[in-house]
Amino acid sequence: MTTPRARWTPRRAAAAAWGLAALPLIAIVLALAVGAIVILSSELILGGSFDPFLPVTAYRALIVGAFGSFDAIVDTFVATSPLVFGGLAVATAFKAGLFNIGVQGQFLMGALGAVVVGVALSSQPMPIAIVATVAAGILVGGLTGFIPGLLKAVSGAHEVVTTIMLNYVAVSVLAALVSGPLKVPGSPSPVTYDVGNAAYPILFGRNGHLGILIAVLAVLGVRWLLYRTTIGFEIRTAGTNPDAAAYAGMRPRRIIVVTMSLAGALAGLAGTDVVLGVTHQMTSSFGTTVGFDSIAVALLARTEPYGILPAALLFGAMRAGASLMQIQAGIPVELIDVIQATILLVLVATPVLRRLLRLRGARSGIATTPTITRSYGGEVAP
Repeated sequence: MTTPRARWTPRRAAAAAWGLAALPLIAIVLALAVGAIVILSSELILGGSFDPFLPVTAYRALIVGAFGSFDAIVDTFVATSPLVFGGLAVATAFKAGLFNIGVQGQFLMGALGAVVVGVALSSQPMPIAIVATVAAGILVGGLTGFIPGLLKAVSGAHEVVTTIMLNYVAVSVLAALVSGPLKVPGSPSPVTYDVGNAAYPILFGRNGHLGILIAVLAVLGVRWLLYRTTIGFEIRTAGTNPDAAAYAGMRPRRIIVVTMSLAGALAGLAGTDVVLGVTHQMTSSFGTTVGFDSIAVALLARTEPYGILPAALLFGAMRAGASLMQIQAGIPVELIDVIQATILLVLVATPVLRRLLRLRGARSGIATTPTITRSYGGEVAP
């Protein structure tokens, strides 16, 4: 005898929507409030004329800079696309109970692999050059994610520790190669050659490149993988209860390695997106905030692939509009880091927030059941 499904009503739909969106919306509002307090406090500390409406001016300029014109919207999409890949990298690992803090390193190594192959194929036909370069970025990023996955599966080494360490390794490898064998001879500063025909073509606007479309397809692909395939079911089961997964005949060790490799490949796509779509070359100090912003994007999206798009769009809009905010309101672009860090802090503190605000139906998307990540210093199920 099957249990009858609850009847759909507008009230139930509204309650479900509130449960999904409550905590992310509260986190955003609180972060903007903290940003306003920082702005006003800075005015008081620096002295001079005090404008109580300066936060309004700053946030208005931020919105205009992100969505005020067609070119601004395109710039927002360009800033959003690598965050989509990075957010998917964090969210996919989290589904298996793994905290991938190494997106920054995987991002850099994927970008490095892409620029090496892109420069080598810069004069080849565009389709061949782009496909080979993207494949290189995916492969190198995947290998970078494979290392902490293998270490955890074999020795139980916690992925938070190993991925953080690999971030520094990736920075050093990048600096060594770009300053050495990849450097353009005679250049005043370490920089690689241009990727040439391997660069993404512009599809719309002045810089709306192919990577934006690939990012949308990646969301659909990851969603399908996690919820429509056997390996996706195993990933989610192992993340919820690794003991039950092992009892059911699944192999958590293999799932760890596969998931971290997949996460690394997605982060490598983020690096490839920036190199082929924006910079077309790399410097020895190449780097962005994509790797660390991706953690906040994934948590804001409740680690759901479909939620990654609006969460990444929010963070991309803030990055794209920050320059106009600085010009019109005189607020440094570093305020965006404060807002994003506050969003992350609030999301991590959701259990406390739920109690304070009595949000019984709100869900954070952060699992509270035992996960593989609790095996720090211990054995991983076979």
